[in-house]
Amino acid sequence: MGYADPNQTGTGLRQRLYSRAFIVGDIHVPEQRFVYLVLDTQSGDTAVRHGILETLEGLGPEYAMYGQHNIAVTGTHSHSGPGAWLNYLLPQITSKGFDMQSYEAIVTGAVLSIVRAHESLSPGHLSIGSRKVLNANINRSIWAYIANPEAERQKYQDDVDKDLTLLRFTRSSDGKDIGILTWFAVHGTSMFGNNTLITGDNKGVAAYLFEKSVQIEEHAASDFVAGFSQSNVGDTSPNVQGAYCEYGEDAGKECRLEDSTCGGRNEPCHARGPFWGLHDSGTKSCYEIGRLQFDGAKAIYDAMVSQTRTGQSRFGVSSKQNIPIRGRSVRSYHTFVDLSNFEFAHPNGSIVSTCPAALGYSFAAGTTDGPGKFDFKQNNSGNPDASPVWKVVQKFIHTPSDRQRACQGLKPVLLDVGETKKPYDWSPNIVDIQLFRVGQIIIIVSPGEATTMAGRRWKEAIRDAALQKHILDSPRPLSTKTRKAQPQSAQEPIVLLGGPANTYTHYITTEEEYAIQRYEGASTLYGPHTLNAYINLTLSSLPYMGSWPQHAPPPRPAILPPINTNRSLALNRPVVVDRAGLFRSFGDVLDDVRASYRGGDVARAVFVGANPRNNLRLERTFAAVERWRGGVEEMVQGDEELKPRGGEGGGWEVVRDDADWDLVYEWKRVSTVLGTSEVTISWEIPEQVEKGMYRFRYFGDAKSLGGNISAFEGTSGVFEIG
Repeated sequence: MGYADPNQTGTGLRQRLYSRAFIVGDIHVPEQRFVYLVLDTQSGDTAVRHGILETLEGLGPEYAMYGQHNIAVTGTHSHSGPGAWLNYLLPQITSKGFDMQSYEAIVTGAVLSIVRAHESLSPGHLSIGSRKVLNANINRSIWAYIANPEAERQKYQDDVDKDLTLLRFTRSSDGKDIGILTWFAVHGTSMFGNNTLITGDNKGVAAYLFEKSVQIEEHAASDFVAGFSQSNVGDTSPNVQGAYCEYGEDAGKECRLEDSTCGGRNEPCHARGPFWGLHDSGTKSCYEIGRLQFDGAKAIYDAMVSQTRTGQSRFGVSSKQNIPIRGRSVRSYHTFVDLSNFEFAHPNGSIVSTCPAALGYSFAAGTTDGPGKFDFKQNNSGNPDASPVWKVVQKFIHTPSDRQRACQGLKPVLLDVGETKKPYDWSPNIVDIQLFRVGQIIIIVSPGEATTMAGRRWKEAIRDAALQKHILDSPRPLSTKTRKAQPQSAQEPIVLLGGPANTYTHYITTEEEYAIQRYEGASTLYGPHTLNAYINLTLSSLPYMGSWPQHAPPPRPAILPPINTNRSLALNRPVVVDRAGLFRSFGDVLDDVRASYRGGDVARAVFVGANPRNNLRLERTFAAVERWRGGVEEMVQGDEELKPRGGEGGGWEVVRDDADWDLVYEWKRVSTVLGTSEVTISWEIPEQVEKGMYRFRYFGDAKSLGGNISAFEGTSGVFEIG
């Protein structure tokens, strides 16, 4: 997916990507449940969600209760995962169209996670807590943020949300925790545009660290799942040092606040993570931002566990109380709405309308996390001249009408994507509106990236309406003295916002931020009233979250989005053939490891390889580090290398695979004509590592000219860590 750069082509894996599924249901009314999916992808997607629903339907009546109304497909917003799987043409362009293999891998993994969650359903209880996580996010569009009313800004301590919220899942049968689900707002842009290795970015790191940390804890189940979901992420950045000019006359200076330029140009302005300057494509900074989220989540979780055991809380002053989720009420609602011309009453009393999707000139400027090319700038609401390249692109899409220009207001339309239908829709006009509820929690499932203040307004509107309309009130049991149930006193709703989900609709800004037309405003598709339209539609669906059946079932949506999987352009060439080369076999070692290493070193070996697209090895691995578990004394010298001595109790044990952050798998095509490849496996050995004898294993699959695919393995020499 990267940064919309066709030259940013994947070369390997630093970290496997996952789907994590969380199912919450009412044990007394089994059909009332919802599925919250957290995918290590850039976002949810229309086609991916359709594929998940279609596959679940084919699994039989046991899964009939899962459908449009109760499945949310959210993405962690990692910018370092594979692309070419989204439904609409615009995001496909820079990844050379649509790739069925990538799409099916995401759908398959998502469905498998739902099936596993479904099969492990059991009675349990939920609790929620939050605390501030500092130094993990900043506002990258502060010039737009300060355009919001000062009185509104004064209500909040920070210009981005610092609270990390954690929902704990505890099984009743044995008291073990089976998972946590968190929400925290920070972009998945720690890995820079020169990175070509697949990762889950900082939220992938956080999930990895949390799941590793509970493996030895007796109160956690063996199949514990940690989901780190995105929140109102729109104007946040993990590059907490800020944005600086990398070259040119302003090199070393901070970028211009209003438009993030350096000497009048956009390209030199880059944001810096906490370990900027290491020339590692942002790897160490990514790990640090992930670690901070993990530390915050683990502190909440450990305090919850402690309180469960002792009845006393260890939360500090910066933490909110451990709150049990009360009541059985589980609700879900979903519909599709056409936002190309949705009329509604504005909060000021006027009647306003949304517009067909369009992107402004500042969209092409990119952000400080990933600057665009050509002479585009953020905060550009005048009449700029496009570069020659963009003028050519514009000829292939719909020319905005005067009505569209007027509707989009202060946005100068660069790409009228919502009205461009050839060869198929470039961007969505039909969007998802979705809400979930369990107990006093209401979850807004957002299809776009809401900015900090947009998310705050949205959540506040839902919270206030839930109180005013007594949405969370539950009736008292009937007694012999009364025939009419009286509602209990109102509960304080906890409103969360998760996304980008289901259908990716770019950004959602406040009207004030939209008027500034930085990247986020220019990428707010449906005009200046986009946020208020979402709020209006969500408030309209809020009654379906009520605690008792006072309303009819939600109506079936009157309109459905197009699914483009079978007609999307596919320009990525398939693998033709793999060859090992003269006098070589697949898996042969070309450059072997050294005899010994220490903690902090990098062990590396190069193998005769094959294209990893031949087999994505889902649920398996391309690479492994193995340790001889019999001990050093059981290794003997022979044929000028160390080999394991046969004997009872000896054997190789896998201690790392390509899901681990510190084991890196890299593939390189040596010759396209000859079909030869090399694979490099590197282990960044931790400072604290068990001493012993180790080796690398490489697992590959080669394609013959006739199309047959054959598995093979390679093994490095043995090396010692002392």
